[in-house]
Amino acid sequence: MSEIVGIKFKEMGKTYYFAPNGLTFENGEGAIVETAHGVEFGTVVLPNQEVDDANLKELKPVVRKATEADAAHHEEIVGKRRQVLRLAQDLADKRKLDMKFVDVDFAFDNSKVAFYFTSEHRIDFRDLVKELASNFHTRIELRQIGIRDECKMKGGLGPCGRVCCCNSYMDDFERVSIKMAKHQGLSLNPTKISGLCGRLMCCLKFEDEYYADTIKFMPKINSEIDTPNGKGRVDSIDLLRLTVVVKFDRGEEGYELKEYTLEQLGITPVYPDRCAGCAVADEDEGDDEDVLPTEEEE
Repeated sequence: MSEIVGIKFKEMGKTYYFAPNGLTFENGEGAIVETAHGVEFGTVVLPNQEVDDANLKELKPVVRKATEADAAHHEEIVGKRRQVLRLAQDLADKRKLDMKFVDVDFAFDNSKVAFYFTSEHRIDFRDLVKELASNFHTRIELRQIGIRDECKMKGGLGPCGRVCCCNSYMDDFERVSIKMAKHQGLSLNPTKISGLCGRLMCCLKFEDEYYADTIKFMPKINSEIDTPNGKGRVDSIDLLRLTVVVKFDRGEEGYELKEYTLEQLGITPVYPDRCAGCAVADEDEGDDEDVLPTEEEE
């Protein structure tokens, strides 16, 4: 067994694990650690805990507990982010570079500054890097990110009225396809199934395993099936309540709709055994997550 401690460097970032190095941490305490990007200030989100060595890779040790001076320095760094981003954006605009700055990270030891930006094109920012370096007197890194990453960094309220999942708790983005919206019987209007980033909503993935499995044993829309009241055509299905609405043609009298449970129709739900985290979709491959139908195709 080995002892670990979980640390985050951003409120909505990933949790990274370090060896506590003989120190005892409480939730919310600051820690100074050595990372691939240099010395960093992090916040403990998982206090000391023992885990099986088989589940661990080699861990870097915590350097020390953060002092009040360390915390004050970290707050100073966080406080000047907006001003620094504005300066970088002004310098880019002056050079007519098509780039939008989203976030900036300062190394705790002032060894470098990393800027994150979005752009639809590749940008030649060599001259901009030189000017930024002359302003901050340190090493400068510019990193181009995607539009989903921008939404994760900035946050906001999604169509459901809640804080975006990517900003509130998701560590990583998962693949989302248009097939997932089809499984749930949702409108394929881009305005109804897209998040703030303009891409398919992350939440389409959350329950897709259930919908993908359920739709396999439910009768198809417009198919003819046998019911306790004779043959009829499937008008609609409810994948949550597991019910089927059947339309009966009554000739001159028009038609009649009746709702049945699967038991009444003699259908037995069959759900395959799945391991935790198994991918749903062999059939989903080939669906481009970035391609949405136009409103005319709805």
